Amino acid sequence: MRGKHVKQIESAWEKERNLNQAESGEIETTEMAATRTLAEPVTNSRTTAYLQTGILSALALLLYWPTISGLVRQWWTDADASHGFIVVIFSAYLLWKTRSSWKDVAIRPSAAGAVWIAIAMAALILGTFGAELFLARVSLVIFLGGLVVQFAGWKMLRTVGAPWAVLFLMIPLPVIVFNEVALPLQFLASRLAGDTLDLLRVPALREGNIIMLPSISLNVVEACSGIRSLMALITLAIFYGLLMEKKIWIRCVLVVLAVPLAVGVNSLRIVGSGLLGQNFGKEYAEGFFHEFSGLVVFVITLGTLFLLHWLANRMLRKRATA
Repeated sequence: MRGKHVKQIESAWEKERNLNQAESGEIETTEMAATRTLAEPVTNSRTTAYLQTGILSALALLLYWPTISGLVRQWWTDADASHGFIVVIFSAYLLWKTRSSWKDVAIRPSAAGAVWIAIAMAALILGTFGAELFLARVSLVIFLGGLVVQFAGWKMLRTVGAPWAVLFLMIPLPVIVFNEVALPLQFLASRLAGDTLDLLRVPALREGNIIMLPSISLNVVEACSGIRSLMALITLAIFYGLLMEKKIWIRCVLVVLAVPLAVGVNSLRIVGSGLLGQNFGKEYAEGFFHEFSGLVVFVITLGTLFLLHWLANRMLRKRATA
């Protein structure tokens, strides 16, 4: 009887264990189903967001086509704005390079994007009817940011903030601002070049932006003001900082250093042109030699900026290990 009773107890335990396992399996199955249910809306939301963004981007391309075509035309014909091509390429590269970050960002659309889009549309209308190209072009970048906020959320905009913000560099300065910067740069470059020639014991007389030597006169025109190399160097300094430096304050220092470097080295270029023209003839101060010297000087300036960054990092590492 005792053995029979024990078997009945063991049988009851076995049934209870099987029942618990079945219930546990059902719970796990329910949890997995719930997980899939929760995951599927996220995937659908992301796909829907991409689809909506793609459609609106195509519509935006039609809307902004006159602005975009005019911008590209200026990049192609205006040497002072030709860095715009590099800006777009770099922005696309930076977006691709950080794809692992923004692909994992949760899609949380925000109605604040509609405000950005409305501001962009207002700027586009004012810029178009007011013949203000700069305003219309800025509205394009604002519109792209508004699309991101509207359909992907603020966190997505923060994640792709660098590639998006870089696009502002592709927009040439307004003519009024450009002239206000170029003219003082002309006189500054002329004065620095004249002072340097005096230090080298080369007879030179400066009147405004004209430097008169015994056998040649140098006219420091707008193209020689250094604004072209200044804009290009500032743009490359920003690119270099985003790729090679994580500390924001060092990135800012690199951009600030680009300004005196560009101005100073451009003045040395004018001095070199003057010395070549004075000693070898006017043809060596113009034409091919003048253009080629500009390229060489720009490469030297860029290399100097990289060298300063390397020295700064080395000093910071030594201080950290001291």
